[in-house]
Amino acid sequence: MTDKNYTIKTASPAEVSIMIDWAAEEGWNPGLHDADCYRTADPDGFLIGCLGNEPVAAISAVKYDDSFGFLGLFIVKPACRGKGYGLQIWKAGIDRLTGCNIGLDGVVARQENYKKWGFKVAYRNIRYQGTGGGELDEHDGIIKLSTLPFAQIESYDRPFFPTNRSTFLKSWINQPDCAALGILQDGRLTGYGVMRKCRSGYKIGPLFADSPELAQSLFRALKSEARPDEPVYLDIPEVNPAAVSLAERHGMNVVFETARMYSGEQPDRSLHRVFGVTSFELG
Repeated sequence: MTDKNYTIKTASPAEVSIMIDWAAEEGWNPGLHDADCYRTADPDGFLIGCLGNEPVAAISAVKYDDSFGFLGLFIVKPACRGKGYGLQIWKAGIDRLTGCNIGLDGVVARQENYKKWGFKVAYRNIRYQGTGGGELDEHDGIIKLSTLPFAQIESYDRPFFPTNRSTFLKSWINQPDCAALGILQDGRLTGYGVMRKCRSGYKIGPLFADSPELAQSLFRALKSEARPDEPVYLDIPEVNPAAVSLAERHGMNVVFETARMYSGEQPDRSLHRVFGVTSFELG
């Protein structure tokens, strides 16, 4: 289908905010400051499809470097679905990431379609929901990430992502309305986590730690900073049984799932130390 009134362009900052609003309408519960944080990863990595001047479709195609990119925020306005606008913007996103190993978190309904485009399932990511509040573990190693040199945080983060994401990471851990905590042992960073305010409640992500015990201490410290009457969400890779145990031990319930998929080989990452995924939109 070709519609001369349909054009695809790089989204402006205001249009990225529209994309985040659409994500909220889809029930994805974005963070309050996701638009600003996401753009730091790749300011040109957000595409908007317009009928005339009206935005009707969107996708993020964030290129971290020449080797790795991530697709997300693939949304077509309900009234405009089934008309080919989504396919065209999908192709534009794929084209923008030509030459990269591309990752995405695919909702269940679209996973078979992604397979037709050559994406392979690596593992399931499961969203758990619990509640805020609670007591902290007695662990004197918990500190605010803002007290550490950024280079130390960046170095710790590196094994958890296929390539360097320092620009995004700096924005993510310093965003408003968030708690960003680390945990030290003998002066060495052995885990960190971020909890951000969302349209509904809070999301914890990432949550990385060198052991299940350290992950639990960080999780409890972060959760204690959330209001006890509000929901807290944790997205975990199902292939880490210790992460599943952490969520279940705290009475959290499964509310959503995706499949982490890659167009190339699954990157070598420290999944046994991943207790919370950073973002379904950016990896």
